[in-house]
Amino acid sequence: MTRLPTGGAIDRATTLRFTFDGRGYTGHAGDTLASALLANGVTLVGRSFKYHRPRGIWGIGAEEPNALVELRGGARREPNTRATVAELFDGLEATSQNRWPSLRFDAMAVNGLLGPVFSAGFYYKTFMWPASFWEKVYEPLIRRAAGLGRAPDAPDPDAYERSHLFCDVLVIGAGPAGLAAALAAARTGARVVLADEDSRVGGRLLQDRQEIDGAPAAIWAEKVLAELRAMPDVTLLPRTTVFGVFDDGQYGALERVADHLAEPPPGTPRQRAWTIVAKRAVLAAGAVERPIAFPGNDRPGVMSAAAARGYLNRFAVLPGRRAVVFTAGDDGWRTAADMLAAGAEVTVVDARRDISPAVTAMAAKARQVLGGRVTGTTGRLSLTGVEVEGTGRIEADLLAVAGGWNPTLNLSAHHGGRPVWNDTIHAFTPGTPPPGLAVAGAAAGRMTLAACLADGASAGLNAARDAGHDGQALTLPRADDEPASLVPFFHVKGGRGKAFVDFQHDVTADDIALAAREGFRSVEHAKRYTTLGMATDQGKTANVVGLAILAAETGRTIPETGTTMFRPPYTPVAIGALAGHHVGRAIKPTRRTPLHDWARRNGASFVETGPWLRAEWYTRPGERGWRDSVDREVLNVRAAAGVCDVSTLGKIEIVGPGAAALLDLVYANDISTLPVGRIRYGVMLREDGFVMDDGTVARLAEDRFFVTTTTVNAGKVMQHIEFCHQVLRPDLDVAILSVTDAWAQVSLAGPRSRDILAAITPADVSNTALPHMACVEAMVAGDIPARLYRLSYSGELAYEIGVPPDDAERFMEALMQAGAPHGLAPYGTEALGVLRIEKGHAAGAELNGQTTAGDLGLARMLSRKKDFLGCAMATRPALVDPARPVLVGLKALDAGQVIKAGSHLFQPGAAISTDNDLGHVTSACWSPHLGHMIALGLLSGGAARIGTRIRIHDPIRGGDAEAEVVKPVFIDIEGGRSRG
Repeated sequence: MTRLPTGGAIDRATTLRFTFDGRGYTGHAGDTLASALLANGVTLVGRSFKYHRPRGIWGIGAEEPNALVELRGGARREPNTRATVAELFDGLEATSQNRWPSLRFDAMAVNGLLGPVFSAGFYYKTFMWPASFWEKVYEPLIRRAAGLGRAPDAPDPDAYERSHLFCDVLVIGAGPAGLAAALAAARTGARVVLADEDSRVGGRLLQDRQEIDGAPAAIWAEKVLAELRAMPDVTLLPRTTVFGVFDDGQYGALERVADHLAEPPPGTPRQRAWTIVAKRAVLAAGAVERPIAFPGNDRPGVMSAAAARGYLNRFAVLPGRRAVVFTAGDDGWRTAADMLAAGAEVTVVDARRDISPAVTAMAAKARQVLGGRVTGTTGRLSLTGVEVEGTGRIEADLLAVAGGWNPTLNLSAHHGGRPVWNDTIHAFTPGTPPPGLAVAGAAAGRMTLAACLADGASAGLNAARDAGHDGQALTLPRADDEPASLVPFFHVKGGRGKAFVDFQHDVTADDIALAAREGFRSVEHAKRYTTLGMATDQGKTANVVGLAILAAETGRTIPETGTTMFRPPYTPVAIGALAGHHVGRAIKPTRRTPLHDWARRNGASFVETGPWLRAEWYTRPGERGWRDSVDREVLNVRAAAGVCDVSTLGKIEIVGPGAAALLDLVYANDISTLPVGRIRYGVMLREDGFVMDDGTVARLAEDRFFVTTTTVNAGKVMQHIEFCHQVLRPDLDVAILSVTDAWAQVSLAGPRSRDILAAITPADVSNTALPHMACVEAMVAGDIPARLYRLSYSGELAYEIGVPPDDAERFMEALMQAGAPHGLAPYGTEALGVLRIEKGHAAGAELNGQTTAGDLGLARMLSRKKDFLGCAMATRPALVDPARPVLVGLKALDAGQVIKAGSHLFQPGAAISTDNDLGHVTSACWSPHLGHMIALGLLSGGAARIGTRIRIHDPIRGGDAEAEVVKPVFIDIEGGRSRG
């Protein structure tokens, strides 16, 4: 291996230093890791998965099955990266994988001696007996041997992004067909996105010595690129792999923004995951050269003929000085011609005897063996010779194999369209592609340059027209159709040694034959029995050869045998890229109420409730812990007044002539009978009859309702109401709008709350003018518009006051000033929880998706006069069984006893077992008003157990207590406080 003194598309003026397995090397800007290794004479780059056989570089792109390496180190360590697509940068650290203690001497290579044991399906046959060995012997061994590279053990320091693009035409692949398609579409004025996984556009034009319009093809590619760059409606996405085709014209793509750098610049993501929405798309992903299965075909120094030609022409790397080209078609002769021109000694072994003289003339100076077969190779860690049938051993350091081309049709099958066999190119071509996707060029089976240009231009123009743009057909550049004759030749039978089909998984021709003999005749079964075409390869190099051998073994043709299908992603995609910014605390937005800063300034500690940060308590000087703060807040509400930020409650406005009818469908109780200016507590059921949510409904006008929901269920309730409208009652004239963020809302509770409210509003808030469960619009704190709702969650006289978010802090300051003479103080969610438990109000712990209205003591709210969602299912026998657990109160018998939520309930004296389990504690707290622990729970037959004792046992955290079963209301059972 050597770097040629001239040629290639590398920048020789820029020298880059890198290491491989700790040894230093140099390369140039424009190199990949693979080309730089070859330029430095490194041919051994890895070990195979099963047998740990030495492996070299086979391909030049995403098809590479062998050269999988670890890149970088520490937290940026990246395993299983194909060296053929890793761009070289200064300081790159690369390490070989799947070997110990070293790449040259791998102790696990002993597996090669156990080939008969490790044949196809060995894991199914080996690890079945004795059963006791599985957990202690087999599983630990398998886990230790599984995988190739090592994942980093520190958090990823880099950032990732997710973004969207919208276009008329998406062109996938920037080879000759893709460039022609993009240019033809762009000239119509269409919005075009051109995505290619390489850092440079051109595809095979960069790797072959072909001409367009009498000049090197790469020059034409640069001209097209320059024109596309100048167009404002064209977006170029180099280093971007389109990995999946999804519904409604959506395509997933991964852009490697900074993978070619040692680390991303500040503010730059390492990778970006695109969702591209395209009216039409053109798949011009080219084709992959396939191997031929013959003994020893996996030895380092055995390479795809097209890859050898690519390293020579693009990277100016001569991959071998004594080369053998083993081909089944005309394409291999082009590699031989290029190798000869670079000064190599070349032997061409062609499986055909009848070859056009024009083809053989391409490599007239080469030794030619027509009708030949390669039957083996020699060399331990690199190729030293090639065995040719009837000729003997030929000394060689490179064996370039040209077994034909497989169109890269993976994306065309992502919607289930099965590929079809093409007898001209002896490969599968796209069948029925996803809607809106056309396939062009080599990906469609057109294997010559002129055909690719014509097909791409036609596909691009048609795609633009289908997207609503018209234009003239592209004037095609002048290019010749190179010779492309081929015979179907997949496997050399006989010879000594293993003939590999899947290099990555060590699947041999014998493995496929064994699978056929053992009854795995289906391609899907054979794939899984042998692991053919799995992992990062995904069958790019292995599938067609494997199918051909399976067809021969079962006496069928390849079309009759069929092919496995493809699914996203086309190449591996980092989970970090799919997550984007949604990691750590950013995995979901942290929402803050309009009063968050006010609460922070006033000593609040915060807790996450759903997506929100809410004040859980307000610490005051001298308080030794959170219980001191919570107890003070609870007692202050009961004795004077407290204010709590409830802005996080879901708020939905439903407006229109059909609003009342829609709410009657959504809620179990009647809503349409609610008078204007009044509020009603409502219960919402799921379709299966269980309680989904509860809240209040205020009627602001005949056709306008204001709905509140629990904080956690706000989004779910909004979706539910929309579903009921759009699917169940689309006839109703109604508009539904989430207004959670449109109102800052506080709860003002306590016996002095009316006096405080009256001090900041001119509205009449007397019990006569604003009775319990009434609402009114008014001005507060001077000129702030507000909505006043007379309702209570604490059981005390209380109001909820909604104001515009921008006025929230000003309103709060005025409220606190007016309340100071009355002892007003803020309280948080912990105190709110204590207040609601003391009053027996059900909340999230009770509305857990497994309770019915009857379980919660709300059965009387289920209307018998109307239909509502869930009404039929709510009457199922199991849901009205008297033995169901129902909501009860639990009062600790000993003031010092602790009751924990989640504890289980048992009859005193009964054994602790699931058979005796009577229910569980849903919510528990210390009641400073009562001086002991209280709780709510769901108890089987609870109504009949009122006044009895129950044992509360916590089997996980420990704890045992006895309590009295009481009604689930501990304070103001008659409800006089809230109505006063």
